[in-house]
Amino acid sequence: MSEQAQARGDFAVELRGITKTFPGVIANHDVNLSVRPGTIHAIVGENGAGKSTLMKTLYGMHQPDEGSITVDGVTRTFRSPTDAIAAGIGMVHQHFMLADNLTITENIILGNEPTTSRGRIDFAAAHARIGALMSTLGVDFDLDAPVSSLGVGQRQRVEILKVLYRGARILILDEPTAVLVPQEVIELFVTLKRLVAEGATVIFISHKLDEVLANCDEITVIRQGTTVAHTSPRETDRRGLAELMVGGDLPDPSGRDTHVRDSVLLEVAAIDVAGTAVGSKLALDQVSLRVRSGEIVGIAGVEGNGQFELCEAILGLVPTVRGSVSMEGRDISHTPTRERINAGLSYIPFDRHREGLLLDAPLWENTFLGREDNRRLTSGLFTRRRAIEADSRAIIDRFGVRTPSEQVPAFALSGGNQQKLVVGREMASDPKVLLAAHPTRGVDVGAQAAIWDELRHARDNGLGVLLVSADLEELIGLSDIILVMYDGRITAQLDPAEATPEMLGTYMTGEVQGARS
Repeated sequence: MSEQAQARGDFAVELRGITKTFPGVIANHDVNLSVRPGTIHAIVGENGAGKSTLMKTLYGMHQPDEGSITVDGVTRTFRSPTDAIAAGIGMVHQHFMLADNLTITENIILGNEPTTSRGRIDFAAAHARIGALMSTLGVDFDLDAPVSSLGVGQRQRVEILKVLYRGARILILDEPTAVLVPQEVIELFVTLKRLVAEGATVIFISHKLDEVLANCDEITVIRQGTTVAHTSPRETDRRGLAELMVGGDLPDPSGRDTHVRDSVLLEVAAIDVAGTAVGSKLALDQVSLRVRSGEIVGIAGVEGNGQFELCEAILGLVPTVRGSVSMEGRDISHTPTRERINAGLSYIPFDRHREGLLLDAPLWENTFLGREDNRRLTSGLFTRRRAIEADSRAIIDRFGVRTPSEQVPAFALSGGNQQKLVVGREMASDPKVLLAAHPTRGVDVGAQAAIWDELRHARDNGLGVLLVSADLEELIGLSDIILVMYDGRITAQLDPAEATPEMLGTYMTGEVQGARS
């Protein structure tokens, strides 16, 4: 913020009467937001409440139908993100905007490349500047490594580096802690507070109300597209925020009763999976586990420690070097993915955009994905569109997906509603084993409770679940056993009744290893 703006007492960001509509949807209606400079300001609300749309409008990705945007006391019109960036605004999206085929450096400087006197990209200058930013953030990357080699949490940090590199003074972070372990969350907020102390302003979208209350200065609550409250951690608590958001208390994942049966549904026996780079170490090293009927086996680990490769190996999407995968005693190690699905496997993927949805396709087509062999939905080589649409409506109703119609394209839904659609589709097929990767990532507290209830109900009826989650309370509350993955290996086995988030975090970062029961 300029000295003149500070002297006038201007807000860093002030939105007045913002209204934004899409065909059939009022995303924002008369929204007001005032963000003081040098603060961490949280925006909370249900999925589909309009939080991300509002921030995309501030970032120039959408133009408001009505209302005004003021930055540092100056009324602005942002025709594109380029305009917002020029005004000192940067946004880290819930779904990252990185090019996998480029290096970390190339992603960070893309569109803002420093050049030498001869017009070539000055990588030495870029590395020096990025190195200084990494020191500020407390991260360390091989800047020549491809982004494709990074886990989700690491990609997020590259996105933060990218907006800081462009000179952002106002940072918009959309669910930034969704993939982080407790220690990393602490480190992130230490970094954000350091940036704020140096004059930055942070707008923080989150569903994790404990983090909001512990780290943010002010809070704006949005419900059904409009502002319903402006408060602060001094004036409210978890229950109060939850009631403002959804009209009820926060859900609790705990309270499970064991329903584990003796029958083993899924067995992974000493599998190895090669690393992605030539000559690199194994992505999975002698990994073994069992999932029994009525059992939820939790997998804890910092992103990038083999959880993704484990799920892909079980599905047959990546080959195993050694070891075997079996379903109900039948070796499926060399069977195609389609046969594994037909045998009863289902998969809620790590990244709903990259792996779970066709964003330009209508919802009814998306609910049909992976279910092409369902005879109720097909007839020979032809699909039964009416049956698929009816099935889609049933999934939308059952999982509370907020949409006017199953004809709406998937990209028109909020991130949380997209997630509910994917979870609903995978559970609607009545699988024997569900590979659930971050099933409640990016969903609000009400939807989180509904998904937990669905998982419990299916487990009680015999479903086996392999649950990968960055939400440690979720892992502890739902799991019958927790396995910790570190560096491609299972390094610990924990009893959820004895585990705490802090204990899990210690195992996940490799500080402690060894089995416990």
